[in-house]
Amino acid sequence: MSWDQSLVSGLLLAIVAGLVFTKIKPAILFAGAAFIAFQSGLVNIEALAGNFTNSSLLTLVLLILSSAALEKTRLVSWVSGQLASGRLGTVVAKLGLSTAVLSSFTNNTAVVVSLIGAVKRNRRHAPSRLLIPLSYAAILGGTLTLIGTSTNLIINSFVESAGLPSLGFFAPSAIGLAVLAGGLLVLIPFCYLLPDYDDQSEDDLPYVLEAAIEPGSPLAGRTVSDNDLRALRRLYLAEVVRDGELIAPVCPDMVLKEGDKLQFCGDVESVATLQEIEGLALFGQHHINGQNLLEVVVSHSASILGKTLKEAKFRENFDAVVVAIRRGHEKLEGGLGNITLLAGDTLVIVPGKGFVAQKKQLEREFVLVNGLDSSARLDGAMSAWVLAGFATVIGSALLEWVPLLNGLAAYLMVLLLTGVVNLGEVQRRFPAEIVVIVGSALSLAQLMIETGMSARMGDLFIYLFNGWGVYGALIATYLLTLVLTELVTNNAAAALAFPIGYSLALGYGVDPMPFIMAVLFGASASFISPYGYQTNLLVYSVGNYQLTDYLRIGLPLSLVYSALVLGLIPVFFPF
Repeated sequence: MSWDQSLVSGLLLAIVAGLVFTKIKPAILFAGAAFIAFQSGLVNIEALAGNFTNSSLLTLVLLILSSAALEKTRLVSWVSGQLASGRLGTVVAKLGLSTAVLSSFTNNTAVVVSLIGAVKRNRRHAPSRLLIPLSYAAILGGTLTLIGTSTNLIINSFVESAGLPSLGFFAPSAIGLAVLAGGLLVLIPFCYLLPDYDDQSEDDLPYVLEAAIEPGSPLAGRTVSDNDLRALRRLYLAEVVRDGELIAPVCPDMVLKEGDKLQFCGDVESVATLQEIEGLALFGQHHINGQNLLEVVVSHSASILGKTLKEAKFRENFDAVVVAIRRGHEKLEGGLGNITLLAGDTLVIVPGKGFVAQKKQLEREFVLVNGLDSSARLDGAMSAWVLAGFATVIGSALLEWVPLLNGLAAYLMVLLLTGVVNLGEVQRRFPAEIVVIVGSALSLAQLMIETGMSARMGDLFIYLFNGWGVYGALIATYLLTLVLTELVTNNAAAALAFPIGYSLALGYGVDPMPFIMAVLFGASASFISPYGYQTNLLVYSVGNYQLTDYLRIGLPLSLVYSALVLGLIPVFFPF
């Protein structure tokens, strides 16, 4: 083994050991390995820079940034509506299909982030019975197209780097459809085995929110119970103000009228919940259109102390709309605009463009200004424009009118210029870790191929699986990728497994596509652990899950998924 090969193998072993046995972030491990390779002269600055500006990587970055606008559209409200009725199995089927379709055309991690709130707000079923199916459906949907998951685009980066033609947009679709169908057939019956954790408690719903029954609202003329306003999860209807008269407590058989002001107790997610109910206008609704929510605490030196929002002319003076107020766990009564503000009150606000510009005034008025992960929904017209723009970009790329990278860059620029997203959101969303991992991994993958290290590893695999033939090598590549995905992360698994699979194909003298597909689907086969795939990790704490919950539903899903993938790859991608 040459010195170059020894150094590359040492770096690979260090990365695997670090990923498995330490808590060091993958980005640091890969960046450190690339840095050592650069300092030792194995890779030059031009090659390193080229890997960090790979077209597939840039496409992935633009997709993640553009998803900030897609999450604000009424599409999320539509999915939320699908969860409002039906038995658990029916809801899982609807959630699974809609999540998979969304995940096939935008990054599946972004889809899960945007739908977690909708699942938590559903009125009928505990979120713990829906969140793991949500994550698994997003993983399955991510295999439908080239842009469905970051892993697919990363593997395409390796493909291009190896001098092969870029993968087609629908290259994995045929197998992806099969594993989606098989996966849903497992998820629907097995979802009943998931725990029923429901931590709803009125004591944990400290914010006061207000919404009014609009003229012509379908809620008017029906009782509170008929409108399901008593069955809202994490949102409690406390009072109704009618013609200046306060009605509390609110009886289930109370008939609502146009103009009624409904006072709710809820959490931050309740802002989006109320926006999704047809015929209900949130307090300050006319000034809300997709902005990120902020949380502020009223200072002792504030000029608004002792005043109501109306008296303080809050919107005029601060260019912001208050949508919720909290005062510890004290119960606040009366309309939102009539609550007298005190020091320490926490306000959830929707800021206008001029809010942040008033830095000195904000420091005097508020002790704390926090950005929240939640954002207000775009109105119907703006939602339609954002979705139509994204569909145009994808359609233009499929018809080969405009390259996907160019289309996404133009789309993001329009989103910024129109204010649908702002630079702050872009900065928060920029996937720095993914860029570091992919850029560094591309450099290491090139070194494995150029130094002959991957060929030596391929020869070792061929020796170990002597007698099993090329199909045995394909199974070994898939299982290696799957195990790495469960132990480390999907992106790291793809980076480590691709050079080996590619070299195996060269060693057997066959088309590399079956082995590329084995790595692609193996890197998305994370179903039995919360740590291998980012979507699994996202729902882990939200659903209060334990490791056994993933094993209970993930093990049968992994077996069905693997059987379908290994059975169908030779059919659609013959050797």
